[in-house]
Amino acid sequence: MATVEASGSDGKGQGVETPVTYYRLEEVAKRNSLKEIWLVIHGRVYDITRFLNEHPGGEEVLLEQAGADASESFEDVGHSLDAREMLKQYYIGDVHPNDLTPENGSKDPSKNNTCKSCWSYWIFPIIGAILLGFLYRYFYTSESKSS
Repeated sequence: MATVEASGSDGKGQGVETPVTYYRLEEVAKRNSLKEIWLVIHGRVYDITRFLNEHPGGEEVLLEQAGADASESFEDVGHSLDAREMLKQYYIGDVHPNDLTPENGSKDPSKNNTCKSCWSYWIFPIIGAILLGFLYRYFYTSESKSS
C-alpha cells in the first residue's frame, strides 16, 4: 500500500511541503504487465505504461524490467540527459525507505563516491616509471664508464 508523507521544501526556498508517495517493492512488483508497468530507478518509482510504444529500444526491454529495480540496466545503457529529463513526467513516488538498499552498490554516477580518475590512480605509476628510467640510466651509464 502506498503511503504519503511530506518531503520538506519544494526546492524553491519557500518551505512549502510537498507530499511524497512511498511504494513498497512488493506493490511495484505487481505492476509488471502490458496494462500497467512500473519501474524503480534509483529509489524512485515510475509508471511508464504510456511510454511503452514510444521507447526507442522497444517495449520488450521495458517488459523485462517491469515491476523491478531497473537502475543498473538504465545506467548500463547510458541514457542521454534528454531521456533522464523525460523520465520526470512518469514519476509517481519513491520506494519506501525500509525497502531501499544501501547506496554502496548504486550505479548512479551522481551518488558514486569512488573516484576512478583520481590522481592517485595514474600519478604513482608515472612517478615509478620515471624513477626506474633514472635508475636504469644511472647504473647503465656508470657501468659503461667504468669499463
